[in-house]
Amino acid sequence: MTFRNGLASLLRPEDSVLVLIDHQPYQLANLNSHEPQMVINNTAGLAKAARAFGVPTILTTVIAERGGLLFPQITDVFPGQEIIDRTLINTWEDPKVVDVVKATGRKQLIIAGLWTEVCVAMPAIQALGEGWDVTVVTDACGGVSVESHEVAIKRMIAAGANMMTWIAVAAEWQRDWARLDTAGKLTEVFAQHGGGSGIAYLWEQQLLNTPVPTAAG
Repeated sequence: MTFRNGLASLLRPEDSVLVLIDHQPYQLANLNSHEPQMVINNTAGLAKAARAFGVPTILTTVIAERGGLLFPQITDVFPGQEIIDRTLINTWEDPKVVDVVKATGRKQLIIAGLWTEVCVAMPAIQALGEGWDVTVVTDACGGVSVESHEVAIKRMIAAGANMMTWIAVAAEWQRDWARLDTAGKLTEVFAQHGGGSGIAYLWEQQLLNTPVPTAAG
């Protein structure tokens, strides 16, 4: 097995392409591996981070007429962008999706979707077999049970996939806070979707902007 290590193995925004798969009401209705609102929050944070870094993001659904439209928390990040609707369960068997990904010229393929054990595992394993560098964002995914999610992750790791959470992906894209063209944008995403860390940042800003009390004269 080839280990993923060294500086070159870290994610680079200029070499990344994100595919968000089937974040739809039908899948969410039987999401039991995570708290559903957390998955919505994390996926929105991931989408906004991708926008901040200029990472091409492909949006895809499966039979949206029956399964429901992509979450508005995602589509609002990319207003007017075409959503590729499929009949194929395995996204990577659909040439419409694959052709768009290949057209970006990027080889670091980042995937998140519902459900982990089906619509994430299938394309991840196929793409790995075709030589792609695949990262799965585990907390922007979810399965019908904790077991199904965890077994799918183990299966993808065995196939060679890289596992990360959305904040780790965003931090790896940033890499250096001296990159001021994206630092402010990323900080805003963290403030909106980073939970306690985001609130702590806002509190810090409040304290820095609070005048120091002076003794009464």
